[in-house]
Amino acid sequence: MQATAYTYDPDSRSGQVLLDDGTPVPFDAPAFDAGGLRLLRPGQRVRVETDGEGEARRITLVTLHTF
Repeated sequence: MQATAYTYDPDSRSGQVLLDDGTPVPFDAPAFDAGGLRLLRPGQRVRVETDGEGEARRITLVTLHTF
């Protein structure tokens, strides 16, 4: 699934992405680390993998979107 980076805190390696429907979804350090990224800037397009649905949905992977 694709999203846009919304916030990112380099100290905690966590933040939020906005799904294409505008829904904000938080991610934590393990999801960020799983993608092998070193930095994330607000506005970057990312690819995310999620687990669960609705309120229980959580991001398990954040990586850069490539074409």
